[in-house]
Amino acid sequence: MSVLAGIAAAALSAAAITVGTATTAIAADDATSAEDVGAVFVQTNDRAENSVVAFSRAANGTLTRVGEFGTGGKGSFEQNVPLDALASQDSLTYDREHQLLFAVNAGSDTVTSFAVDGTRLVRQQIVPSGGQFPVSVTAQHGLVFVLNAGGAGNVTGYRLDGTGRLHAIPHSSRDLGLHNDARPDFISAPADIAITPDDQHVVVTTKNNGSVDVFGVNNGRLSAPVKNPSAGAVPFAVAFDAQHHLVVANASSTVSTYEVRDDGTLRTITAALPDNQAALCWITGAGNRFFGANAGSDTISEFVIDADGNASLAGSPDGVVAHTSGGPIDLDITDDGSQLFVQNALAGTVEAYRVTAGGQLNLVDVEEGLPQFDVAGGGAASGMEGLVAI
Repeated sequence: MSVLAGIAAAALSAAAITVGTATTAIAADDATSAEDVGAVFVQTNDRAENSVVAFSRAANGTLTRVGEFGTGGKGSFEQNVPLDALASQDSLTYDREHQLLFAVNAGSDTVTSFAVDGTRLVRQQIVPSGGQFPVSVTAQHGLVFVLNAGGAGNVTGYRLDGTGRLHAIPHSSRDLGLHNDARPDFISAPADIAITPDDQHVVVTTKNNGSVDVFGVNNGRLSAPVKNPSAGAVPFAVAFDAQHHLVVANASSTVSTYEVRDDGTLRTITAALPDNQAALCWITGAGNRFFGANAGSDTISEFVIDADGNASLAGSPDGVVAHTSGGPIDLDITDDGSQLFVQNALAGTVEAYRVTAGGQLNLVDVEEGLPQFDVAGGGAASGMEGLVAI
């Protein structure tokens, strides 16, 4: 059985497991812990009318649903996808510098920007994605890049003006050389896009192509991609540690780490560290501590990246620090590393965890009633896609 077939089988078998079995949430520690300190946003990916659900976030991590805001676009789902409708990470992205939230509308080939005011979103723009079937977006220091998965696939760049409006950068689109349908198959679609912390490169993972593509950035324009063979099979989600090492979650249930060189080549540091779970695809971190979602095992694994970029498992002997509701996909951690939020596609839940000083996860809240991915219906109900914690 191929790696990708194994991923699909593991994810589908997870669908047969009864969902909603995560550890019972613990109570707040004190009265002040319930004060609101931030927000969590979840994209519904609704095929008729995509929207973003807003939650207020308390100091103890508990959530309160406060509103829902239409993107003005439509969601969608990739062909043959086992549970994550867009088979991607960062379909919803927050730009803290400009206090803007960006959401992809895969069914409309557009991207929506929102101004963020606490838990309130004000829609600013709906712009063409620059290609077919956008699945991921990254924003940093006035630049925004969108990853389109359909057709040949491409990366398209935008610049923010002083009012927060998006403007397409001339000659900023670069094809990925894929051969997908307009609505791509999940195994052949690219998965994630990210700007490096120094703003010098854009990184894209190509999943079944087995490469990590690195584009040089010059005044917002992209070079041709340097196609680096992935050290682990099926590269999926990306993040960066405190020393700017690239951390990649591979859907083969391994983690790889790299140094991004000036010329766009990658120096492998950790080739493929297994977490001994199934379908590790999504990863998030703060500093040098990272958490990965294993959709086929309904678990969260913890990794530590040392100062030289070497990855190791943390937490329990097998690295597992939490058992979730059905089908954990996107996840995000607060900037201070104290709270982790996990989106469960099959259960239709978002789980809130407090992160202890030792890296353990304490479940504090489970929010239900969010869109579930419909496995039996072949994605007829696409399920939510994308989560941001601020």
